[in-house]
Amino acid sequence: MNVLKFGGTSVGSVANMHMVKDIIVDGKVKIVVLSAMSGTTNALVEICRLAVSNQLEKARFYVSNLHHDYKNVVDEMFEESALKKEVSNYVSLIFQELESLILMPSAFLFYNTMVSKGELLSTFIFTCFLKSQHVNVRLLPALAFMRIDKDGEPDAFYIKQNLERLIDGGLPATIYITQGFICLNNTGDISNLERGGSDYSATIIGAALGASEVQIWTDIDGLHTNDPRFVTDTHAISNLSFDEAAELAYFGAKILHPQTVMPAQRANIPVRLKNTMCPESYGTLINSNASEKGIKAIAAKDAITAIKIKSARMLQSYGFLKKVFEIFEKYETSIDMITTSEIAISLTVDRTHFLTAIVLELEQFSTVEIDQDQSIVCLVGNQIVKHKDTFRFFQILQDISVRMISYGGSNNNISILVHSQDKIKTLQLLNTYVFRRVNVS
Repeated sequence: MNVLKFGGTSVGSVANMHMVKDIIVDGKVKIVVLSAMSGTTNALVEICRLAVSNQLEKARFYVSNLHHDYKNVVDEMFEESALKKEVSNYVSLIFQELESLILMPSAFLFYNTMVSKGELLSTFIFTCFLKSQHVNVRLLPALAFMRIDKDGEPDAFYIKQNLERLIDGGLPATIYITQGFICLNNTGDISNLERGGSDYSATIIGAALGASEVQIWTDIDGLHTNDPRFVTDTHAISNLSFDEAAELAYFGAKILHPQTVMPAQRANIPVRLKNTMCPESYGTLINSNASEKGIKAIAAKDAITAIKIKSARMLQSYGFLKKVFEIFEKYETSIDMITTSEIAISLTVDRTHFLTAIVLELEQFSTVEIDQDQSIVCLVGNQIVKHKDTFRFFQILQDISVRMISYGGSNNNISILVHSQDKIKTLQLLNTYVFRRVNVS
């Protein structure tokens, strides 16, 4: 059995849903994981913001507009029938719930409940659409099996037991539809796997069922050698190892959720990235094979804050690093890059929720400098720190002001920190130095 995930763009219009149907209806049993229709989650997040700020009339206006859009989708997708009436009633019920929710925006779990509606809508509509096309399909509610533990990690045993129970406890189907992104937390309340989490849902499900392959279908034909939004001559990478893909996802490759690779890697299940708009393209295959040494791809991660921490004591400041790391652990703030000297340490974070409190504690034994609006640009590939062509990367130092370099911590990653205003130029220059093989002597 394969698990196929389709993103918001793939189910973002009636025409695209027809393309998805053509891809998945091939007589083979599979589980299909769907995101919310494109634009829906953003709209729901905005409705949440308006409700919390007590702009209730504007929130109602957004709800009404979104409901109108979904009515149009139902009218375009279904001919008059009992099935169309069932879908219309379900959509109306969801929007009645949204109307009720915005009247109590401070209630516990308000946000998580609101944003879960997008996936509930897309999966119900698409399941009924397949039924109208005489496909043997069944909807598996993600909230009946997908759960995270108290640490926010997938509860693998619970997921496997309940997913198998759901599948085995009903009539067999050729295609099983379920929601990505949404889940329950350890207390049984509605939660989610954060933005982009439908990819993660797919590999969690694939690992639970021992799938042959997990396919992530989106609107681009795989992971590219560079960011195609900023660099023109990029191409899809045909094969990547799990480690390479994980590095790219974490450091900014938008096509893949950062945690997607982990469940598949643990279960040794290949992950294939495919283009819904061009299904015949090979895409990118991610598996345990680490082929072709050298730099394969460049990615960038924005909204980075650099923190330089200098010890109040001079040389041989015993316990200095321990104190620093304990503060970041206390505030559950992860560190991306780090460089050290005898009396100072520079590091980066991408979450600044507790930055003020962190700085206050650091200043008790050090001086602290903050640089915001930074970007991490990383180069990823198999054994790149040992490859003979990697020296080309350092050509960037003559053209860009580089704030930090992380080299040697991983055999598969070299990272630099630059000001965000230099990010695009950095991506373009690295593309020239690394992939065009220009003369750098």
